[in-house]
Amino acid sequence: MKAVVLAGGKGTRLKPYTTCIPKPLMPIGDIPILEVVLTQLKRDGFDEIYITVGYLAHLIQAFFGDGSRLGIKLRYSHEAQPLGTAGPIAMLLNELDDDFLVINGDVLTTLDYRSMYLSHKQNKAAATIAVYKREVPIDFGVIQTDGDILIDYIEKPTYSFEVSMGVNVLSPNIIMKYIVAGKKLDMPELIIRMKNNNELVMCYREACYWLDIGRIEDYETAIGEFESRRESFLGCKRKQSLQVLKDL
Repeated sequence: MKAVVLAGGKGTRLKPYTTCIPKPLMPIGDIPILEVVLTQLKRDGFDEIYITVGYLAHLIQAFFGDGSRLGIKLRYSHEAQPLGTAGPIAMLLNELDDDFLVINGDVLTTLDYRSMYLSHKQNKAAATIAVYKREVPIDFGVIQTDGDILIDYIEKPTYSFEVSMGVNVLSPNIIMKYIVAGKKLDMPELIIRMKNNNELVMCYREACYWLDIGRIEDYETAIGEFESRRESFLGCKRKQSLQVLKDL
């Protein structure tokens, strides 16, 4: 199975750490976050992986090489200019001959990628989005009104939302109609284009841990979580769904 890892961003919210080191090479514990992602992908059956690179690309390539150290086949796709979270895929469509997983290179999660891929295949979906329930506390009293008339006053509420985990499975023969090589495009825009054209877009839910390492406080949290739960992130190969995938 094939996967695309998006690793071309500048990681501006993690400065000054990312001034000299690309965000995917930021260490959590004793290994970079991108190595955690690649190790998980291999464990779940993804053995041919494309990494889209841009900012400080030479450091990522020098560190991972052709992937043989990790037992996978790595290839790199270079962005001459930032292409967003979906635009880089257009340059790889000739290589992606079957449904593929695409993941941000700075995600720390215990999501079962293989089960998500299987769900996508079974649903015959155009796209499948991994979603995660996130609770957001508001540190203020929230006022709800109808014009100038008070409707409700809620003191420091907590709201729940389902958010994208930055992990998707896409069908190349469908998305090729919506993306253009060399043109910037973000994943939400691609997904909405597909949905508005009546393509089948599914959401995948699973009880798992997830953290997007986008801010300094998230990075510090990721270090602690990885150290305390290392086995859950890097544990042995999962066998569930393997035979079903072979039969597809």
